[in-house]
Amino acid sequence: MKNVTIPLPANKRIALVAHDNMKAGLYDWVRYNLGTLRKHTLFATGTTGAILEQELGIKITRLESGPLGGDQQIGAMISRLDLDFLIFFWDPLEPMPHDPDVRALLRLASVWNIPVACNRSSADFMISSPLMGERYPRLVPDYSAYRSRHIGATSPE
Repeated sequence: MKNVTIPLPANKRIALVAHDNMKAGLYDWVRYNLGTLRKHTLFATGTTGAILEQELGIKITRLESGPLGGDQQIGAMISRLDLDFLIFFWDPLEPMPHDPDVRALLRLASVWNIPVACNRSSADFMISSPLMGERYPRLVPDYSAYRSRHIGATSPE
């Protein structure tokens, strides 16, 4: 499959998501990286966004809570090319009732070649990259053939 280039601006659009057991860790990470994050446009799901906005005094576009559709809102933003980064501190040891939503979100991030950090170490490496503050030519598979495929009705035998 061919690739197309999607130019990412220097001001990245970043989604911040954390499962309940991981909210404190994401809060600490955001506080530590506040200087860098202020240069970008931030989105967050439900409680995570409320905590970060209130405690750190930063502007965040808040979406629904994950189980109420926030994960799906972020997935839609990714598929519309309205999101450039996903920082998702998820708890691998705690089963969640909305696990299918989480898996779908991570799948969409992979489909659209969105950088994803699922823990503090990967988030630290991503945010400290020199590419973070620059325009970046993100390569995405060219899905035009998939979108234009003919789906015909099959006759019963």
